Amino acid sequence: MDPASIDVLLVTHFHVDHAASVPYLMEKTTFKGRVFMTHPTKAIYKWLLSDYLRVSNIGDEDQLYTEEDMLNSFHRIEAIDYHQQVEVEGIKFTGYNAGHVLGAAMFLIEIAGVKVLYTGDYSREEDRHLMAAEKPDETVDVLITESTYGVQSHEPRMAKETRFTSLIHNIVGRGGRCLMPVFALGRAQELLLILDEYWEAHPELDSIPIYYASSLAKRCMAVYQTYINMMNARIRKQFAISNPFVFKHISNLKNVEQFEDSGPCVMMASPGMLQNGLSRELFERWAPDKKNGLVITGYCVENTLARQAMNEPLDFQAMDGRKIPLKMSVDYISFSAHVDFTQNSKFIDDVKAPHVILVHGEANAMYRLKSALQSKYSEREENVTIYTPKNCDTVKLHFRGEKMAKTIGRLAEKYPTENQSLNGVLVVKDFQLNIMSPEDLNELGGLITTVVTQRQVVPFNAGVGLLKWHLEMMFGDVTENEIMEEKESKGTVLRVFNTIDIKKSLSKPNQVTLEWIGNAMNDMVADSVMAVILSIDSSPASVKASSQPCSHHTPNDAVTLDKEFLDVVSFLEAQFGEVEMDEEDKTIKVNVDGSEAMVDTIKFTVKSEDEALQRRVADVLSRVKMVVRPISETCCL
Repeated sequence: MDPASIDVLLVTHFHVDHAASVPYLMEKTTFKGRVFMTHPTKAIYKWLLSDYLRVSNIGDEDQLYTEEDMLNSFHRIEAIDYHQQVEVEGIKFTGYNAGHVLGAAMFLIEIAGVKVLYTGDYSREEDRHLMAAEKPDETVDVLITESTYGVQSHEPRMAKETRFTSLIHNIVGRGGRCLMPVFALGRAQELLLILDEYWEAHPELDSIPIYYASSLAKRCMAVYQTYINMMNARIRKQFAISNPFVFKHISNLKNVEQFEDSGPCVMMASPGMLQNGLSRELFERWAPDKKNGLVITGYCVENTLARQAMNEPLDFQAMDGRKIPLKMSVDYISFSAHVDFTQNSKFIDDVKAPHVILVHGEANAMYRLKSALQSKYSEREENVTIYTPKNCDTVKLHFRGEKMAKTIGRLAEKYPTENQSLNGVLVVKDFQLNIMSPEDLNELGGLITTVVTQRQVVPFNAGVGLLKWHLEMMFGDVTENEIMEEKESKGTVLRVFNTIDIKKSLSKPNQVTLEWIGNAMNDMVADSVMAVILSIDSSPASVKASSQPCSHHTPNDAVTLDKEFLDVVSFLEAQFGEVEMDEEDKTIKVNVDGSEAMVDTIKFTVKSEDEALQRRVADVLSRVKMVVRPISETCCL
């Protein structure tokens, strides 16, 4: 996809797998659209990506973007609130609370009447500080939802917290060090609240320190304190008494040099999948001691060290290539704020979208979830289509809806009556159709009207008098004036129907110039004028009429008659478009909007069942007769 074709970018939350590529898209590609995220997401975005650039072990030449690029993108990002509807180029979208992390949003997007709900990462379970994701009270056509956990189900929150705190208590109780690899922001704040509350309730643990090794989290904690109103009722109530994010039993560890590794402790360190950094360094240091324990609290991607450790291998490879025995205990308790199968399938049921697209999951988990959903809907005989596209795959869905155009402005001043014809301009903007008067285009349609002057040069070798005579025979009164423009040489200008100017300049005696304001009616008249001019040289009417009438006939009468017939055909085609002719009977059939008129070019009569068409053709034919038969048929001897 060409980034220049993207109008809107919606960022669901601040985690790097969803937000880290935003500066690259905004600053290093042809993307010129607008970017939206919630206020907490934007506030943390700046700190998180700055930290990401700092800790990335990548040379400057391999970095996708710089700190300056990130700051430039930050200033262009627009922050929105939950339930605030925004419209950009006809695309309407509204953000809803998604749970997961502070500021996470799912987006309901409407394009041309089709509504798409994109959940992003979401959680339907309220925890100690975040509300559960909400379901928009709207009819949804397409649901795009995560499938991170496939068909797995989480254990109940209270049971999970009890198991978690008991496990930590056991590890430090046996004199071990407990390592919890976590992401700097998100679930870490939930775990800190749980541990601080547990330590407060167990005074015997006061001598066991809890460390949180993240300078980034400390800087971003002010954001959490600022947006308390976006958290659940429990945390808001607690904040009225004291700040729940000022922890009594947890110390922030700025760097490993400050850490005195001399006894049992609890260490929360990033990154969450042990790929590098402090969590990896401490894991390699503590792994050989069976008193120590590794507690994995979130989702781990395939082929990461954290995922491998969950299988409890005998040893693992250190960053320097050494083999290190794994003797510490390894436990997995998922505090991941992603929906499990129970929550996800119920949410899909509640939304009732006929099209469900599964994303954000490993292939096997996605396919298992798809299979489970299909089995359920097939038993219920519900028509729900499930899609599991791979990365960069395109999913095409076709929707047919009624198109309705509204009359606005002057056209809407009076209520229309039955069978009343409506004349106006149909304006299509942002998937909406409006019919309005041309006078309202600027104010209501946002369109600027312009006048297009058409100009056509036609070869012509006769005089102005003959030209005017032919035009009057066809169009009636023709005004004659001198050319007044300063830039043009002297000459004559003839005006037909007060719309078409025919200019004949003395400096250019072998041509005439037609000028008119372009529109459908004027263009038709101009075509007729041009047909008259082009037929003047060959028309019999251009031959000077005899001063005395005569009645003699010559052998050339047949030739003259054929020429006259073709002239009539030419004139009628100029007025009515393509016609059908019968050269033997000298008749011409004119077709206009399904109605027919038969013209007899010998008697110069018109027959038609459509009276309006008959009068129209007869009027044109009378003018044609004056051109092709200007000499009286009554001759004297």
